[in-house]
Amino acid sequence: MTNQKTTEKKMQNILVFQQNNSGESKVKGIRGRENGYLHLEIFSIDEALPVVLDDSSEYLPEHIQADIVVDYLKHPDLSHDLARLCEKNNIPVVGSGKKYRGRNLFTPPT
Repeated sequence: MTNQKTTEKKMQNILVFQQNNSGESKVKGIRGRENGYLHLEIFSIDEALPVVLDDSSEYLPEHIQADIVVDYLKHPDLSHDLARLCEKNNIPVVGSGKKYRGRNLFTPPT
């Protein structure tokens, strides 16, 4: 009897935050690579925002459940607060082109 290790793939939950369809072309690319092990959810903010947001709780969810968050938000206050929320929940964030760094925040070059 051989001892074969079976590799079970876990469903990966990706949550994309976008503002005014700012990540739509990337989302199409991700959707084209779905293989049954990827669940993609889009959180869109499509309204006009003030220049400064003192409180982003009106725009961001209170709780986030995802394996990874992708940030295509344009408003820096929203991106900042999203990164803090994800850090609090130990969820890695990919924010392409962002200028800040954090423990679970990855900012690849664009």
